[in-house]
Amino acid sequence: MEMATIVGSIAGIINIIAFVPQVLKSWKTKQTGDLSLDMYILLTTGNFMWTLYGFVIRSWPLIAANGVIFLLSASILGIKIKNG
Repeated sequence: MEMATIVGSIAGIINIIAFVPQVLKSWKTKQTGDLSLDMYILLTTGNFMWTLYGFVIRSWPLIAANGVIFLLSASILGIKIKNG
């Protein structure tokens, strides 16, 4: 495995892990009042675009990490929209 793939994979794993506490807290409490709706709209859209970019350049670390982060941020965005 080449160094860029290793570094990209590690970065992706760290970024996924960083989202987990917020997702769990949002699911558990249904409270997202302190989270910015605009930020989560932009973040979710950006992660979707990074995932598409990963497909275009055939980069599995980009696809995997940003695909999972897209799902995590979309779940928080959904809770935010549903519960305010």
